[in-house]
Parts: sequence; structure tokens; C-alpha cells
Amino acid sequence: MQITNTILMIRPVSFRMNEQTAVNNYFMEDIDLKNQKINQKAQEEFDAFVSALKDKGVNIIVVQDTKEPDTPDSIFPNNWISFHANGTVGVYPMFAENRRNERREDIFEILEQNGFKINDVVDYTSAEEEELFLEGTGSILIDRVNKKAYCALSERADEDLFIEFCEDFDFFPVIFTANQYVDGKRLPIYHTNVMMALAENFVVICTDSIDDKKERKNVLDHLKKDGKEVIIITEQQMHHFAGNMLQVLGGNDKKYMVMSSAAYNSLRSEQIAQIENHCAILHSTLHTIETCGGGSARCMMAEVFLPKR
Repeated sequence: MQITNTILMIRPVSFRMNEQTAVNNYFMEDIDLKNQKINQKAQEEFDAFVSALKDKGVNIIVVQDTKEPDTPDSIFPNNWISFHANGTVGVYPMFAENRRNERREDIFEILEQNGFKINDVVDYTSAEEEELFLEGTGSILIDRVNKKAYCALSERADEDLFIEFCEDFDFFPVIFTANQYVDGKRLPIYHTNVMMALAENFVVICTDSIDDKKERKNVLDHLKKDGKEVIIITEQQMHHFAGNMLQVLGGNDKKYMVMSSAAYNSLRSEQIAQIENHCAILHSTLHTIETCGGGSARCMMAEVFLPKR
């Protein structure tokens, strides 16, 4: 299956703007608030988001973060872990040193306590010693049905590591570069999942960010060949996190495209109609998390595809 009913989410205790990730995450902005107030606002947004998902019948496993060690970005667990239907877990090398502390072995125990089965762990974290990184499903967009994986290369997404991942998990690699304007320059977008969201039967994508025409054509050819309706967003919409969405399964197998309210409000009526032709839309206000964290709804959700015991 391409989508799941079970999502792992980490409730933050020390959320703030992470100085170590700000160097290449150009979506982040400073807020003139004390860190304690920023974390409080992030917790409020997190709790409301979780409540909205649960109301639709999505199974949310919430794990409380810990004060020690210091993990300001723990709210984005999809960057360090991925869960697969064969019982395999992927663990990933992280660009920022303080993000490496987010990796917690007790997460495995919590999932097993919730009835899931873990057969194997594929650990790529030794690549950090060579300063090579691949930040989970932030860097990798997985088409689980068509056995393909999409990756926009950046400081946080190494090509050789991505190919190794595809060999290990039996995916065909679709590789490209995606850029954004930063002070008039074209610089790499830090994560693939802010410019592209892959659902069962459609894709939301900022094609303008793929500057190389051959690469753009190759990505679109793969998507169209696999029967995906292509919904194109602008770079301006991407900066409102309209590419950072995730399709999930709610109660009675109803499907939802989940996004922030900022993303939803940036969409044109015809784009909303295109999405709603496939599934309902669920959006929630994530202003503090988006502004300080430079990530949005999709980044907060680690999909659990593990088999049940």
C-alpha cells in the first residue's frame, strides 16, 4: 500500500529555531519570542494537529520528547527513521549534529508494544563519519506500489547513499536537483518533501524548482507512466509548504491529504478541486512550527507500514 493509517509523531519539549539546520534550510525564519514561548506555541499547534487527525480516525502514536539531550527538531521524526511493510526499519544519517540525538531505541520498543513487528534494521548512520547524509523520507519520496524512490540531491541527500538505499529496499532511483531562489541565487532545496508530495493516484509538485529540463522531463515521465495526476504548484506556493503534504488513511478507509493551513490557503480553487477529486483535505494551523522549524505537516509524520504481530 502507498498510504497508511498509523503515524508516529513526537511531541516537542524544547522546540526552537535550530541554528545548526538554518545554514541550508531557507524556509526557516526567526520569531521575536523567547524559546519557552516558542515551544509552548509549537506544543499547542502539535496537540491541535494530532487531535484533528485522530478525529478523522487516523491512528496516531504520540511519543513525548525528553529534555535531555537537546533536540529542537525532534518534532520532525521522518528524517531519521522509516518503516516498511516487510518489517524493516531504516535509520538515517543526519546533517546537523544535534539532530542525531533524536534517534531513540525506545521508539522501537514503543512500536512493538503497539503490536507492530520489527524484523530488521538497516542503519546508514555510519555515513556521518564521512559527512554523507540522507535524511529519511525528507530526502526520499517513496512510491511503494511502483517500487520507485525520488530524491532531490542536496547537502542532506547524498547520491551514492540514496542509490545504496534503493538497492537495499529494491526501489528504482529517480534522481534530480531542485532549487529555490535565495537572495537572487539558485540554491538546492534542503529536502525533496518540501517541493513534492506523492499520493496514491496523484502528485503535488513544484516543477519550476527542477531547473534542468531533462531532469524535469524524466521526473514527470515516471509520474505519468505510473498513472499519477500531476498537480503543479508554484515556487511561491512551495514556500507556503504546499509541497509538504501527506496522504493518510482515516476511519472507514477514508483518505485524506494532510497539510498545514498555510499550504491550504496558498492553493488556488482549481488545485483544491484537483486534490478533492481524489480524497478529502485536512489542514491545521502550524505557523510557529513552520516558521521556526522550516518544516510542515508532512515532516511531522513518520508513516508506520510495519506488519502487525
